[in-house]
Amino acid sequence: MAPIRLALIGAGIFARDAHLPAIQGLGDTYDVVAVHSRTRAKAEKLAALVGADVVDELDALLARDDIEAVDLVLPISAMPDVIRKALDAGKHIISEKPAAPDITAGRDLLAEYAQHADQIWMVAENWRYESAFTRAAELVQAGEIGRPAMCHWVIYGDVGPDNKYYHTPWRRDSSFQGGFILDGGVHQIAAMRLVLGEIAEVSAVVTQVRDDLPPADTLNAALRFESGLTGMYSITYAAPAPWPGMLHIAGDQGALRVQPGEIEVTTAGGTSRTDRTDRAGVEGEFAAFAAAIREGTSHRNAPEQGMQDVAVIEAMLRSAETGQRVRVERFVG
Repeated sequence: MAPIRLALIGAGIFARDAHLPAIQGLGDTYDVVAVHSRTRAKAEKLAALVGADVVDELDALLARDDIEAVDLVLPISAMPDVIRKALDAGKHIISEKPAAPDITAGRDLLAEYAQHADQIWMVAENWRYESAFTRAAELVQAGEIGRPAMCHWVIYGDVGPDNKYYHTPWRRDSSFQGGFILDGGVHQIAAMRLVLGEIAEVSAVVTQVRDDLPPADTLNAALRFESGLTGMYSITYAAPAPWPGMLHIAGDQGALRVQPGEIEVTTAGGTSRTDRTDRAGVEGEFAAFAAAIREGTSHRNAPEQGMQDVAVIEAMLRSAETGQRVRVERFVG
């Protein structure tokens, strides 16, 4: 089977550190033939690693007949316009999360995508391909811990000058809702939904602890799932702590906790802990993208799934603004 001829649009940190290594890890599945970036020096550096062309003009890249698919690793606020252009150019698309900056933009993109039934658009949410979370979902669905009764996820992080993502200007320019809460939070929402099902309703408070992390950096939310399960989700990007950020789930016959690369299960038979060194993550989603293009197989990262992640975060932000519980808008059945 011929390699998929792919263009990278965006040559920043995650394209360099995650996307390109994952693509290369899949052998001859892909052939990276072109790179485009607003900063030519970054494009040249990335293109040199794979012998690809550097294309300065986005429209010229999208007009090339020899490019089947594009990998979009762009600022959140810039993503919708480029997705539309790539769809209109007839390209298959894998675009970094979140699926859209907000629900309104997401609805418009889904309506546009519906006009392109012969193309694949996949949202690059790697946590839906992390083996620890896929295994946790299997265990919960198999009844390993009985009926889940409660969950909580508390994450303490420090996005400061020593963090490489801190120095990406668009992540701190208030050009999209929620700042790091949206940018990073969709990972946890995707994982919770994979393991525990749909989140129906939220009640949240949001604050900004540090002036250099606008528009907000700390969130605490109460969750009610469609199944009746209740839980808490708390995250801060402003205060480091030494405790692991694991999703804890208590069931009526056991308990489970999980984070990327690690899963622990406690039942009447004792506790077992597994380090998941077989993490699929980014490479797994690129393998699924290729299979969708070449074989027509389904994958976990349909844009509706990505928009459901955004809808949960947006409901939390609206709850914090209004002081009211908010029902999460549905994009998936």
